[in-house]
Amino acid sequence: MIKLKDIMEGKDESHKLMKISKFLSYVLRHKPESIGLTLDPNGGWADVKELLRLSNITMDTLQTVVRTNNKKRFEFNAGRSKIRASQGHSVGIDLGYSPSQPPSKLYHGTAKQNLDSIRATGINKGTRQHAHLSADIQTAMKVGSRWGDPVALEIDAEKMAADGHTFFISTNGVWLTDHVPPEYIV
Repeated sequence: MIKLKDIMEGKDESHKLMKISKFLSYVLRHKPESIGLTLDPNGGWADVKELLRLSNITMDTLQTVVRTNNKKRFEFNAGRSKIRASQGHSVGIDLGYSPSQPPSKLYHGTAKQNLDSIRATGINKGTRQHAHLSADIQTAMKVGSRWGDPVALEIDAEKMAADGHTFFISTNGVWLTDHVPPEYIV
């Protein structure tokens, strides 16, 4: 079982918040069982009291991480009794997002070394539930820079939607779809 306190020893406050954010991403998106947490399959919600107990995070710290996360990856329910990751799950949950009409163009950030594969097979979701797209080039470039020399690919989302592909938008503004076939990459 992961022990957050072991990750946190000897760190300054901003570094601690970043580490807690990464920890929350891990348990709320990929491995809730690593700390003994259960996610509701309908919405991906976790009980806040249980998360606090299992992780030794305080409610004040949890609220600070949720409020200050620059990607707005986490959200509370109205009563702050439940928390979830907004998107990016590799575990089988239904976030309950309704299909949405995308803008005419969306963007996908990646690294140059991935271009040949993407041009051959499209943008795949990998181990996640959806492929992630951005509404603007700047965000896509920022995402792509995590993997190397960044590239933003333009997606003809309007044509994809007209051809029957379904899109969702997460509460933090990330556009989600099952797969982007290569013919929609401009």
